[in-house]
Amino acid sequence: MSKANEALIDPLFDNNPIALQVLGICSALAVTTKLETATVMAIAVTAVLALSNLSISILRNYIPPSIRIIVQLTIIASLVIVTDQILKAYMFEISKQLSVFVGLIITNCIVMGRAEAFAMQNGPRLSFIDGIGNGLGYGLVLLFVGVFRELFGAGKLFGITILPLASNGGWYMPNGLMVLSPAAFFLIGVFIWLLRTWKPEQVEED
Repeated sequence: MSKANEALIDPLFDNNPIALQVLGICSALAVTTKLETATVMAIAVTAVLALSNLSISILRNYIPPSIRIIVQLTIIASLVIVTDQILKAYMFEISKQLSVFVGLIITNCIVMGRAEAFAMQNGPRLSFIDGIGNGLGYGLVLLFVGVFRELFGAGKLFGITILPLASNGGWYMPNGLMVLSPAAFFLIGVFIWLLRTWKPEQVEED
């Protein structure tokens, strides 16, 4: 497998930023009550990851080591602000639902971690692909959690009724746990369990 393919595919299952590196957990709990918000958040993080990796990789030879963290944060913060403004301009209702969590992409350990560990060591093309790969890996978990939380918590997917609620003359009684943050913890745990059942080499040794 080429380095580019590895950088793109590896974060999906073999080195997933949430399931294996345990990064970006907070937003996974907060924005996955609806599949729509989970999808938008996944796209936003992927865009910031890819563009911050690209920018930092281009500038890496000109950044003094003593201020590299400050420079990285400045680049990431600028991209997050642009992303937030785009969402407010074109997807205002979803932006309101995401609330502060778009701004908190700045503090997302995945973004800073890839900038420091990968973009500072590799060329622009590979860094850009790595950003997309890690964004997709992060988004995969968000979508997995979002599907179950919205479906069993509200009987809907993307706001479309799938399971008719008993309160509206249907048959389904919504699971109240699914709209609470602990449900996301349980579902992330299920995702990790399924992943490590499929790939037992990821199980830590005692």
